[in-house]
Amino acid sequence: MSNPTWRKRALVVASGVAVGALALAGCTPAAPTPTETAVDASVLIAEVNELTSFNPNTSQGNIDINSKISYLTRSGFFYVSDSMELIPDTSFGTMEKISDDPLTVEYKLNDDLVWSDGDPIDTDDLLLGWAIASGHFDDYTLNAESGEVDGGTKYFDIAGSTTGVDSTAVPVVSDDKKSLTLTYGTPFVDWDLVGLIDQPIHVVADKAGVTVEELTKAITTAPAGDAAKPAAPNATIKAAADFWNTGFDVTSLPDDKSLYLSSGPFVVDEWAPTQSVSLKLNDKYTGDLKPAYTQMVVRFIGDANAQVTALQNGEVDVINPQASAETLSTLEAMSGVQVLQGDQLSYDHLDLTFAGVFADPKVREAFLKTIPREQILSSIVTPVNPEAKVLNSQIFVASEGDVYQESVKQNGSDKYAKVDIEGAKALLAGATPTVRILYNIANPNRVNAFEAIQASAAEAGFVIEDVGRKDWGSQLGSDIYDASIFGWISPGVGNAALPQIFGAGGGGNYNQYSNPKVTELTEKSQFMTDADELNQAKFDIDRMTFEDAYGLPLFQSPGLMAHTDRITGVTYMANQTGPIWNFWEWTVGE
Repeated sequence: MSNPTWRKRALVVASGVAVGALALAGCTPAAPTPTETAVDASVLIAEVNELTSFNPNTSQGNIDINSKISYLTRSGFFYVSDSMELIPDTSFGTMEKISDDPLTVEYKLNDDLVWSDGDPIDTDDLLLGWAIASGHFDDYTLNAESGEVDGGTKYFDIAGSTTGVDSTAVPVVSDDKKSLTLTYGTPFVDWDLVGLIDQPIHVVADKAGVTVEELTKAITTAPAGDAAKPAAPNATIKAAADFWNTGFDVTSLPDDKSLYLSSGPFVVDEWAPTQSVSLKLNDKYTGDLKPAYTQMVVRFIGDANAQVTALQNGEVDVINPQASAETLSTLEAMSGVQVLQGDQLSYDHLDLTFAGVFADPKVREAFLKTIPREQILSSIVTPVNPEAKVLNSQIFVASEGDVYQESVKQNGSDKYAKVDIEGAKALLAGATPTVRILYNIANPNRVNAFEAIQASAAEAGFVIEDVGRKDWGSQLGSDIYDASIFGWISPGVGNAALPQIFGAGGGGNYNQYSNPKVTELTEKSQFMTDADELNQAKFDIDRMTFEDAYGLPLFQSPGLMAHTDRITGVTYMANQTGPIWNFWEWTVGE
């Protein structure tokens, strides 16, 4: 799927926040037994998008494929299972809540952890992760109307939100650099998703032109940012942030190997642009999640039919194509192939930019009245899932059941239940606004949705300009479009998506949406430990975004995966990690 990942402090986490936690609710499966030896074999998987960055935690790098390569090459304190449980990886270290008042978490790293260049993984790396995830040094202010920075300094351009972690004090580290203690100024509902592992600090420091000692000293001694009294930027931290923000973005394999170091089971080995990325075993990895094979090859195949053909021809072993009735029927007719289906924690949506032509709420409302959501659903999703319905929530997906239904009853989505061309014309009062729509031209579903919207909106007088492109992800948040069609996919854990997407200045708020009441609720939501209170906040956000004509959800995506009998151990995964969530449990046959 060509979806930006639903920013991860739950995903690959919004900077430094990996997926998982130590304190688990209920029972969790035991950690897999380490593989003592790996067979000399390659596993080939197909992915829709091509790699664009070795840093998936920036606003422009937060694309699903970047997060998947990171998942294969980075270790952390936890991961998410296919049942959406947080599983600790104690072969990396432990994180433990040692106090509720104040909320205090202790991180302990195992001995002898190293990056793939042999440099130790220690609390220096965790300190950098904290500086990124907390926004501790930020002193910027946002324009109340545009939601853009108009004063002060925003250091790290993270894809997610700093809310929650921003209440923490400067961490306390042990003399041996193996443990770090993080104290929160207020309770934080997602504390157990704050993994504090990001990019290697020795690489960031080197590229910033400073030493690790100089960077850690700046992180531990520089004053916290104060938006009421913005100061001159800290030169050391600013240099590190400037590199972190863009320095890991790539179009081919860099000659400088420090830009793609690994702390996990695999390390990137080769990259044939537009074709594939190959990963080999990381000989410096000492953890438990060791694959039983020596190589992973990720092939970039955007077209679902081409993925199916590649699977049939034995050119790939695992595919995760865009679901369609044709694709499903073809796969089911193939011998030696296992087909896996389910709902995805993903939804396609149309977002409007709160500037330009859509600065006028009447034009936003008029445009949304023309969106043929039933037509889009019937042409894309219904052939795969006849029971599917149009999605009517900005916050919940239909598979969440009662909480979704309850929100739909009160959020006002019924205003857009049917296309209303005459109502749109009345709001436009004879005007013929031009609307530029951004989408992924390599994704048949997005092309289909665009063409349906273009035809319907034209009936009301809108002039639709096609600005679809292959590099659509890197254009999100730019000024080349007025509306965008894309998908969010959730990690299935945590609540960081609320401030990330709907809060003013959030890393995923690409459309300059700024409603002070919504922003306040998204921030408060990160500290709500009562489930009913949190759900009510989500209900209110859902309602207010519809009142503001934020955009429209289209449908929850059906999931489809398949693999040949050569590979065993693959299970259906609904979140953004997809089938590779347990790649270390796969076995390879002849």
